[in-house]
Amino acid sequence: MDKARQYELALQRIRALIEGETDAVALMATIVCELHHGLDHFDWTGFYRVVSPGVLKIGPYQGGHGCLTIPFDKGVCGKCAREARTQLVPDVTQLLYHIACSGSTRSEIVVPVLDAAGRVHAVLDVDSDTLEAFDDTDARCLETVCQWLTPRFLSR
Repeated sequence: MDKARQYELALQRIRALIEGETDAVALMATIVCELHHGLDHFDWTGFYRVVSPGVLKIGPYQGGHGCLTIPFDKGVCGKCAREARTQLVPDVTQLLYHIACSGSTRSEIVVPVLDAAGRVHAVLDVDSDTLEAFDDTDARCLETVCQWLTPRFLSR
C-alpha cells in the first residue's frame, strides 16, 4: 500500500478515535499509536511537550527509548520548537546539531503543535531508519493531525 493510502486510513482512524476527547495525554498517545502502526516508514513516533520556557520533555511515544529532555537550543526538535515550523531532515548525519537518541535513525520530521497565537505547546517527532523517508506528503498530513490536536490539547 502506498504512503498516501496509509495516511488516508491512519487519519480516518485518528479522527474517529479522538472525537470528543479532551485529555492531552490520551490524545497524544492515540495519535502516536495510530501513526506509528499505520505508516510503514515510521520507526520512532512521539510527542515532546513544552514543560517550561525553552524545555521539551518526552510525552507518549512508540518505538525504542527517546531523549527525555531536549532544550530548544538542541537538535531538530529544539529547532522546530524555536522556529515554530516543520523540520524535514532527509539525512540526519548531515546536521551537526542532530541529537542521536537512536543510532539507527537516518531521517526525521518534526511538526509543531501551535496555539492560535503561534506559541509552541508540543512537537510531534517522527524518525525513520531509511534515508529521505519523509516528504511534503508527510509534512502536510502530520501538520493536519497537529491542527486537529491543538484545540483539544489547549483546552486542558
